[in-house]
Amino acid sequence: MAFAAAAVLVVVALALGSHPLTLAALALAIAIAGIVAASLIVTERRRHEAAERQLTSEARFLEALVETMGSIVGGAEVIERTRQEAERLFEARARLLSPGERPRPAPAENAIVIPLRARDEEIGALRLTRDRPFDRADVVRATVLADFAAREHENAQLLDDARVREAERSRLSDQLITAEQDERRRLANELHDGAVQSLSGVALLLDAGLNSIAEGRDTEAQEIIGRALERHRATIGQLRNLSFNLEPVVLRDQGFGPAVRALTDQIALAHSVRVEVDVDAAERLAQQTQAAMYQIIREAIDQAVRRGPKTLRVTMRETDDGGLETAIADDAPGERRRRSLDELAERARTLNGVLTVDQGEEVGTTVRVALPPYATSR
Repeated sequence: MAFAAAAVLVVVALALGSHPLTLAALALAIAIAGIVAASLIVTERRRHEAAERQLTSEARFLEALVETMGSIVGGAEVIERTRQEAERLFEARARLLSPGERPRPAPAENAIVIPLRARDEEIGALRLTRDRPFDRADVVRATVLADFAAREHENAQLLDDARVREAERSRLSDQLITAEQDERRRLANELHDGAVQSLSGVALLLDAGLNSIAEGRDTEAQEIIGRALERHRATIGQLRNLSFNLEPVVLRDQGFGPAVRALTDQIALAHSVRVEVDVDAAERLAQQTQAAMYQIIREAIDQAVRRGPKTLRVTMRETDDGGLETAIADDAPGERRRRSLDELAERARTLNGVLTVDQGEEVGTTVRVALPPYATSR
């Protein structure tokens, strides 16, 4: 406005032809223009300083937020720590709300509610109240805090889940090592007490046969060598059975059902036991799980046969939750060695299964192995 008036004055002075008046009007116009320029410079500088202070404040807020969230170690701690930080950052009273909870504000109360969401699901809300009103910048900062808190809560839960899975993996690894050691010990004892002893007897018989030949007792030598040959053949049969029990060819080539039926047919023939088998549900199992379940069934049947049952039943059925339950039942007197049961339970645990034993008052024992749904998927 003042600059326009000075310009008009210059025009009038020129029109009147007054040289001094013209110079005075130009000087006034230049002075007014300088004042306006200085005012604009100062105003712009102040605006830049205010923006710089705002950015600095936001940066400090984010740094404090990152530092705070970085010190949080548990999922349950995240929400409470968020409330405490909100009180400090906004100088307000903070309250945690349940998901969906929205209390009505009191008259003349300055309050904002910021939802806490993780994976598009509300896990709670943060309600802030204070004496002075909340402006738009406060709402933005509170939203950033809520977003950080929700992400940290989710990360903490994932970390807790990972720790649980790692502990479970370590436990299962220890169980697997223990089961492998027990299996090696069992095989060593079976070889020592069976095949090694038989071969030692064969060696003694052959030595006696050679001695008889050297002394000219051919008939006696022939008889001794014949006995050694019979024992040698029996030892070959023992080793063949041991190899079959470790990994039966029929299990690998024909499947679980034929392998179990071949095992029970052999048991029925050798011990005059009537055996009933229904294991078609095992086709759901992975090959490694089938091999492990086969060993459990074989061990349970071997233990039952030692007690002289008349009937054996091996069944598999799908449970209501999608798992699989295997039952080996017999009608023999109900005595079982605790160590043998512990070994079977250890084998079941390597499959994430649970072994239970139901014994009748006088006769009848049922060994059950329950596998969870996730352990039965291929």
